[in-house]
Amino acid sequence: MTTPAELLELSPVMPVVVLDDVAHAVPVAQALLRGGIRVIEVTLRTPAALAAIERIAAEVPDLVVGAGTVTAVGHAKQAVDAGARFIVTPGATDGLLDAVAATGLPFLPGVSTVSEAMRAAERGCTVLKFFPAEAAGGAAYLKSIHGPLPGLRFCPTGGITVESAPKYLALPNVGCVGGSWLTPKDALAAGDWGHVETLATAASRLR
Repeated sequence: MTTPAELLELSPVMPVVVLDDVAHAVPVAQALLRGGIRVIEVTLRTPAALAAIERIAAEVPDLVVGAGTVTAVGHAKQAVDAGARFIVTPGATDGLLDAVAATGLPFLPGVSTVSEAMRAAERGCTVLKFFPAEAAGGAAYLKSIHGPLPGLRFCPTGGITVESAPKYLALPNVGCVGGSWLTPKDALAAGDWGHVETLATAASRLR
């Protein structure tokens, strides 16, 4: 896997996972993989995130692990050092994009407006994260911008559910969706990896 476009083809849903406990990293990754999901975005929202990425990279190599919620220049190198194989940002400042691009990893810069998408495209980024998807206009918004921006593809993330995911996946400019519903907090807290696997199986069949 060497390009952002290939990231979007790994699974119809990219799990967006918040891990508070490093011990959950490997079992949740294994459950997702058993369910047919081949990619995971671990968000850098908790102190456990980088160590979780490191464990998944080392112990579940068949699952492509990335670092999400990369919001600071320093996060880029930390993600690389932890073993992340891709990077996702919620927004796209010039400094952040420079730092992420310098890692050599495929990345999905976050945008939520036409101007932001055009600015990213000027920098050579044609595969983007659309965030926050539901709040920023949802599937109708992405459908409306396909005409003027046909060369861009998106991974919409934010507020998407198993019920709403199909309307996004039906769009020609959507490769996959980001979803937090695959790893609910109560399931992680209870160590209910079977439930995570069941949710992953359903998600893997959406496309």
